[in-house]
Order: sequence, then C-alpha cells, then structure tokens
Amino acid sequence: MSVQALHGITLESLLTRLVTHYGWDGLARKIDIKCFTNDPSIKSSLKFLRKTPWARQRVEELYLETQFTEQGARHAE
Repeated sequence: MSVQALHGITLESLLTRLVTHYGWDGLARKIDIKCFTNDPSIKSSLKFLRKTPWARQRVEELYLETQFTEQGARHAE
C-alpha cells in the first residue's frame, strides 16, 4: 500500500485508531518519539506530527502496515 491509500483519512483519525489498537505504550514501542512517551495526548501528538514530516511519515507507515482486527483491540507487539 502507498500513502495514496491514506487519501481521505485525517491524521487525527489515523492516530486515534493506532492508539486504540496499540495503546500509548505500544505505540511508543513501535515509534520512539517523545510525544508518545511523555504525557501523551492526541492533541499534543497531532501538533508535533503536523510540524515534523519524518515523524508523520513513520506514523502513516505504521498505520498502513498494521493489521487492524477488532475496533478497540489492543496488541502489544
């Protein structure tokens, strides 16, 4: 899949789905950035990701690689 597969998906919904799937701790293990490890929130993470293209790209790539099963299921991988 390519980034074109993200067309129509907002960064907020993408991040919310990843947090629902992995939890903040799991997400921080997948992508070690401060906004996921130090008092994480959707709002602060969105602010950082919108200003930091390399971090946003890693989050988008993780979203595309993630095999989502059930909504709300958490997987510590």
